[in-house]
Amino acid sequence: MTAETNNSIYKRALHLAVPMMIQNGITNAVGLVDNLMVGSQGTESMTAVSIAGQLIFVFSLAVFGGLSGPGIYGAQYYGQGNEEGVKNVFRLKWILTSAITVIGILIFIFFGEALLLRYLQGEGADIDAALTLKLAKEYLGIMLIGLVPFGVTQIYAGSLRETDESVKPMVAGICSVVMDILFNYMLIGGHLGMPALGVKGAAIATVIARFVECAVIVIWAHKAREKHTFLIGIYRKRTISGEFAKPIIKKGLPIFLNEFLWAGGIAAITQCFSIRSLSVVAGLNISNAICNLLNVVFIAMGNAVGIITGQMLGASQYERAEKDSLKLMRFTGLMCVALTGILIALSGVFPRFYDTTEEVRNYGKNFIFITACFFPVQGYLNALYFTLRSGGKTLITFLFDSVYTWVVCVSLMFILCKFTTLPILGVYIISQSMDVLKVIIGYILIKKKVWITNLVA
Repeated sequence: MTAETNNSIYKRALHLAVPMMIQNGITNAVGLVDNLMVGSQGTESMTAVSIAGQLIFVFSLAVFGGLSGPGIYGAQYYGQGNEEGVKNVFRLKWILTSAITVIGILIFIFFGEALLLRYLQGEGADIDAALTLKLAKEYLGIMLIGLVPFGVTQIYAGSLRETDESVKPMVAGICSVVMDILFNYMLIGGHLGMPALGVKGAAIATVIARFVECAVIVIWAHKAREKHTFLIGIYRKRTISGEFAKPIIKKGLPIFLNEFLWAGGIAAITQCFSIRSLSVVAGLNISNAICNLLNVVFIAMGNAVGIITGQMLGASQYERAEKDSLKLMRFTGLMCVALTGILIALSGVFPRFYDTTEEVRNYGKNFIFITACFFPVQGYLNALYFTLRSGGKTLITFLFDSVYTWVVCVSLMFILCKFTTLPILGVYIISQSMDVLKVIIGYILIKKKVWITNLVA
């Protein structure tokens, strides 16, 4: 491989990833601002939004997982030049997202309170559990309205990215962010003549932003149908054949289960931490707010690696796919080394912006520092995971990701939190270090080439 070829694959990955980084970075920056605004309302408000957000996170990953299986085929069909295949993948995404959204809303309506209570098991100095539950229920109830536009946005954004268009989703995300900041400012604290609604205001602002993002991306994409030709006449036919859908659903089901169970596993680990103290949950909220702002780098790079590798596999460029994916995995890990330094520098400063107890601030500071140290591992692992998935080896990634999370990580965290006196920071270090073993296992699978498959040949 020449230096020119090496540079071209990095440029191609960054061409796809940078708009996603900007979009998700701005979105997470707004989440950070939201977090700080809600944090100014007190520790209960901050904790309520955090635990309700854990449930929304599980739903978001369920949608992402439901669309990921079709997305693998969408990228490969596009690499093959098969527009009818891209169209039918888009239609299948609508069917799957509609089903996931309806089921998700029903679960939150009937079981939302019981799920929220799972996070309120521990005690916390100066934290009112009853008030926290009340605020969390109010926040979750309003957020349900935004699940529909969120799902539609993911259908369009994913399909556009799979066909090498990542700017439109970025611009839609920026528009969403502007609306979110504006309405958060007006509705959380009560400015510009609007009522001070606190946690309710934060939820309303997010829902408005979801509708704006959805409208921008849908209208703009259809206005540019001559470029995105798969959208021409896309709704003249609303059904797809079982023969077409069956292999995609068969491949995609493990991904859906994986994303859903992985997100559930992360939520379960947070529940384990809550056994120790509600202050720990509040500290994790502070840490996640700033860490999520920077992890968009490796998340976007992972998506880009998956799309590029999938297109190469669809074009039967197997050797190139293997070599370039390894380069991009190393490249992503190195990018995260710089992020580690940034997070460590911010760890002592950022928690001071919250109106909460010194105990919560100290938890936040230490959680940020520990998470930062494992950022390069997370970056490499994320790119590795999307490489494995790009060839449709979804059962392998299911075992590699969510089964590992539940069988090993959740079980170990529950035992350590419930039955030992190991300090919570020690428990947290162990939880982060579990990903090192996943990297080793994943690298072995990559070198064995079990993932190299053309699904659309």
